[in-house]
Amino acid sequence: MPLKIPDTLPAIKILEEENIFVMNETRAAHQDIRPLKIIILNLMPLKISTETDLLRLLSNSPLQIEIDFMKIKGHEPKNTPSEHMKEFYRDFDQLKNKKYDGMIITGAPVEQLPFEEVTYWDEMKQILDWSEHHVTSSLFICWAAQAALFHYYNVPKYPLDKKMFGVFKHTNTNNQLPIFRGFDDEFYIPHSRHTEIRAEDIEKVDALEIIATSEIAGVSIVKAKNGKQLFITGHSEYSRLTLDGEYKRDKAKNLPIEMPLLIIMLMTILINHL
Repeated sequence: MPLKIPDTLPAIKILEEENIFVMNETRAAHQDIRPLKIIILNLMPLKISTETDLLRLLSNSPLQIEIDFMKIKGHEPKNTPSEHMKEFYRDFDQLKNKKYDGMIITGAPVEQLPFEEVTYWDEMKQILDWSEHHVTSSLFICWAAQAALFHYYNVPKYPLDKKMFGVFKHTNTNNQLPIFRGFDDEFYIPHSRHTEIRAEDIEKVDALEIIATSEIAGVSIVKAKNGKQLFITGHSEYSRLTLDGEYKRDKAKNLPIEMPLLIIMLMTILINHL
């Protein structure tokens, strides 16, 4: 499908090399089509990589999609050029009068902090409240899923003894749901997090439904029963080398990190068959 994105966004070159059809703003302006409007609040440290991962997945649609990128006001990312942020991102005040068909809020490297201690928590709450009236449906990823569940439904998060890190097998609770169209009975999702949400807390909230779980990673996908919100505790958007990059990054910083779990499992199987 045609992705309508700024002409000079770095993701364009990468996606075109992967044979993904991307329509820049100049070409899209000549089509008389009402695009699906999506806003992405990108809280991940490596903005350009996350943009590319998300746009790669959004390309799997017959619809034309128009993307706006939102940033946290006054927050200067350390790993993304300031020129990139100025050219492609707008803060909440610049976008709050628009309405969108969908919103995606990514994970963020703040999950070990209590929500109230995150420097931009007040703005995050403002954006979440705004989305209820300006966005048709919202997708929350990893930390954003935990943050939104806490803000909307008072679902707490809990620290893990060690990082949930790897690619884990999942099953769904109802394969008739549209979100699972085309899924196998078992499917795999990457996780990279230090905290978790628990089924017993979600089951206390009548407005929520757990729709996918993992024997190891726990609650994976939760949806609001009204269909307006989807919460994913893992990183379905990760490309095949993202976990590898995070592992090497943490090793270089001497942080406690184990090899991604699926890699360990595959190595064990291989050794056992030698």
